[in-house]
Amino acid sequence: MSPTNYKDTWNNRAKSPEAAIAAVDGSTDEHIVQHTGRWAAQQVRAALNVQPGDHVLELGCGVGRIGRELAPHCRQWTGVDISDNMIGHAELRLNELPNANFHRLSRTSLDMLEDDSIDKAYSIAVFCHMDKEDLYLYLQELSRVVKPGGQIFVETWNLSSDVGWRRWAYEPRVWKDSDHSKRKDVARNQFCTPDEFELYVSRAGFDVLANFHDSQSVQICAGKQLTADQFEQEKQRIGVEEDAIAYSPLYAELFAQFVDVIFGVLHPRDMIAYIDERAETAEAELYRPYLLSLWKKNAEVWGDVPA
Repeated sequence: MSPTNYKDTWNNRAKSPEAAIAAVDGSTDEHIVQHTGRWAAQQVRAALNVQPGDHVLELGCGVGRIGRELAPHCRQWTGVDISDNMIGHAELRLNELPNANFHRLSRTSLDMLEDDSIDKAYSIAVFCHMDKEDLYLYLQELSRVVKPGGQIFVETWNLSSDVGWRRWAYEPRVWKDSDHSKRKDVARNQFCTPDEFELYVSRAGFDVLANFHDSQSVQICAGKQLTADQFEQEKQRIGVEEDAIAYSPLYAELFAQFVDVIFGVLHPRDMIAYIDERAETAEAELYRPYLLSLWKKNAEVWGDVPA
């Protein structure tokens, strides 16, 4: 029987360290998950202006992919996750970081955290696996635990962009070939429009500072009870940092091609050729080892990995 709740689903997908890493972002080994984690941590630092004195919270920390890279830059980093197995793997991966700690979730609540106790909070590649009710409840909880003047950085899949739609279009294809007598995957990919996601964030109690949505994702920077001066200062700062925060058009295209590879529409050799034509870009440097690692793991399907 397929798991019918988030905890069982993600525990099932994280039975081993390797399976947990793969479930987090499709990475195939520790080297690659560190590689992608550094990229995401740089986005978070730019979006939230993470400072050495900050207490930073990650909602849905998984194996600590981002937390491992971010914790050295703040006073305290706290990761929470619904999966006991994910937390177990994360604790081992971050065991040498004295300022990293974890909490296991049992429901859509952050009741283990006090009101106004967190300076900055973020959630990457998590809300896209939740029903909308849970998404909104967690945003309300973030509003409770983040300090006045604090900020959040959150994202989900973007239904409105061309690349987001290309990603969504695989979901009905998968469901069409599934057993319709069973419940849909509780952690399946789910999508928002930019306006919808911003509505959830603002109704939860945050002031939206930026809504980036020209890629596969909607990325929102927001603050809690910011003064007028704080709001304007942060809005200007985020505008300056936009290129470091928002996914670029090239990133979005490589993401779309990577999904096409996974679903058997595009051979990895064609994506590698596309990447190599743009070899000097940061996006190519991110995706090339990521794709080659996946290709090596599936060489019996795609053939030998090029040198």
